[in-house]
Amino acid sequence: MADDIKLPSNSEADFAALRTRLHRVIPGGAHTYSRGDDQFPTNAPPVLARGKGAYVWDTHGTKYLDYGMALRAISIGYADDRVNAAAIRQIENGVNLTRASAIELEAAELICDVIPCAEMVKFAKNGSNATTAAVKIARAYTGRRYVCIPRQHPFFSFDDWFIGSTVVKRGTLTDHAASTLLFDYNDIGSLKAHFDAHPGEIAAVMLEPATHLIPCGPNGEPGLAPGPDPDHAGHAGNFLHQVKALAHANGALFILDEMITGFRWHLKGAAHLFGVEPDIATFGKAMANGFALAAVVGKREYMQVGSTDRPGMERTFLLSTTHGGEMPALGAFVEATRINIEDDVPRGLWAFGASLKAGFADVAAANGLADHFVTDGPEILMNYITRDANGEPSLALRTLLSQEMIRRGVLMPWLGTCQAHGAEELKITLDALDGALKVYAAALRDGVGAYKDDHVIKPVFRSHN
Repeated sequence: MADDIKLPSNSEADFAALRTRLHRVIPGGAHTYSRGDDQFPTNAPPVLARGKGAYVWDTHGTKYLDYGMALRAISIGYADDRVNAAAIRQIENGVNLTRASAIELEAAELICDVIPCAEMVKFAKNGSNATTAAVKIARAYTGRRYVCIPRQHPFFSFDDWFIGSTVVKRGTLTDHAASTLLFDYNDIGSLKAHFDAHPGEIAAVMLEPATHLIPCGPNGEPGLAPGPDPDHAGHAGNFLHQVKALAHANGALFILDEMITGFRWHLKGAAHLFGVEPDIATFGKAMANGFALAAVVGKREYMQVGSTDRPGMERTFLLSTTHGGEMPALGAFVEATRINIEDDVPRGLWAFGASLKAGFADVAAANGLADHFVTDGPEILMNYITRDANGEPSLALRTLLSQEMIRRGVLMPWLGTCQAHGAEELKITLDALDGALKVYAAALRDGVGAYKDDHVIKPVFRSHN
């Protein structure tokens, strides 16, 4: 429908009209809360018409260099011709057939070849179904109730077992959320306390291998700086190893959620970089360069709880989705994986991230804002932080920065990168940042209200609008 929207020029009135139309027919105005109006400044285009490479265009035809990358689902580039052609071939093969398709078998064998812990796989269309399936596998295998997750990791599933553990509880079942136990990432004692309090009752520990926080060393010291090579990032005894050992010592499964890290940090997953192998892992986002595909993979011993070829075994109704084997997405995954292998896309993402990190630091220093605009986390998954005059993180200043970057043609809600980000894109970004930080400096002096309207970006997880 985007081609049907023709607007004469960029204006606040035009964007307001589009926002009104969106909220009239879509709760939240988008199908992921991270895409909602409350996550962007008011000058952000509410509707995007298309994307190509590292760029997107709004409904006016205005072009933006993009760092959203479809919530980091794009790792090669928007509308990559090779990936699109592979998906189109599967469209011509019928999209979805009555029994398992040839591409379904090829894709399943491929992911089991690529991911070290993968001996079996179930595909899905979104990450929430895959992570909930991982929890179900653990409960079916162990016969236990509880799952432990870190409070620092923002999202695992839209299902009640997770959402009910956040501040957004409306519509969830309390008894479902009661089965989820929160611990602190990089604090093995906080996890051990749950095993001590619930002996023989914890089915699994699920966590992301890393976010902008990386696993600490064996004695709680800061983790080694990660990079694209396994011998550079991981060492025996890091926090992930401690979690796995504690889980196994208590009869629980060790699950890594690689929705964001998978097929970005390393072709074999971030787990490979940190030298640890999970019992079960979940993938999505970049695995098919933006096509709707997710997966739960794991050791046969655990995954076969969902099998039907073991006579007499009690059944587990695992994942059964009409579109789990949808062929265009699986074709896209196979082709994207080929490109990832041949071009070593993750290594390029690490390198661009390093250039971006260094450039950001230089531009911030040149504007006297080295302590106010900073990045943290590894180069592959940096987070940028906007600090006020007192050195405290400020959502108002983050809104201002995003507003000023958009005015200079860069959409930067967070820092997602793709293979199509190169030297030219780096220059565009740093030039835009230089201009944006000049406004930022003025806002520190005069007050942020003098440079932006009353709208401020809000956290996704909050109890009230």
